[in-house]
Amino acid sequence: MTIEQVGIVGAGQMGNGIAHVFALAGYDVLLNDISQESLDKGIAVITKNLARQVSRDKISQEDMDAALGRVSTTLTLADLGQTDLVIEAATEREAVKNAIFEDLLPHLKPTTILTSNTSSISITRLASRTDRPEKFMGFHFMNPVPIMQLVELIRGIATDEPTYKALVEVVERLGKTSASAEDFPAFIVNRILMPMINEAVYTLYEGVGSVKSIDESMKLGANHPMGPLELADFIGLDTCLAIMNVLHDGLADTKYRPCPLLTKYVEAGWLGRKTKRGFYDYRGETPVPTR
Repeated sequence: MTIEQVGIVGAGQMGNGIAHVFALAGYDVLLNDISQESLDKGIAVITKNLARQVSRDKISQEDMDAALGRVSTTLTLADLGQTDLVIEAATEREAVKNAIFEDLLPHLKPTTILTSNTSSISITRLASRTDRPEKFMGFHFMNPVPIMQLVELIRGIATDEPTYKALVEVVERLGKTSASAEDFPAFIVNRILMPMINEAVYTLYEGVGSVKSIDESMKLGANHPMGPLELADFIGLDTCLAIMNVLHDGLADTKYRPCPLLTKYVEAGWLGRKTKRGFYDYRGETPVPTR
């Protein structure tokens, strides 16, 4: 399976990061979203992040110019049909992902590999709604994509060996490392990371520590680069809650019960950095704990 053209659905935080690394690795990228504003914003972010890499001597100006030249955009989902690999990086909601695949299927080449960047939803279940479960995989990049080295590869029950091997080669060409995960709720990284974040929220909820003391304890006591509450704000509290719900529903174990305080913050619309308020308030010069 030769993969040269890559279609990406969603130009948001994950989608534009994925487009960035693919274009830099020499792939032709077609980026799709539902609004021109989202596409323009995505290209602006890619340009800014490539320029940062140039300023730090990670890549040359020629590399940046060539990468930008390989990225094109479209508002028409059907245009992605002629690509060799499609990566869906839309909102973490199963109904949205299923609707995208349904609209895309009639336009795909028989050989196109379909993938989802989902961080927690069943790959087997997503694949079963398509016409090519054997050519369907979970392709989970970490955020921020240009910096993080890991890509989780998740096989559904029907995924065939050539599809898996093709994606292992893609990850190698991107200069990243792949980790194979079985198709169980939240895979590897989020299966371990999200309960830790949820436990940090419980520690706050129960008054064991303040936002500041919890984050400082994990940074200085466990050598974590970011505290768990700071990290939750970076990821998005709505995303954290969605993944905890997938774990709780999928594994039916009370240890995965989302903390009521996490639910309350999401209900308030305090989702972290993207809304300027979460466990920290980001509206001023420096972040201020909200509890």
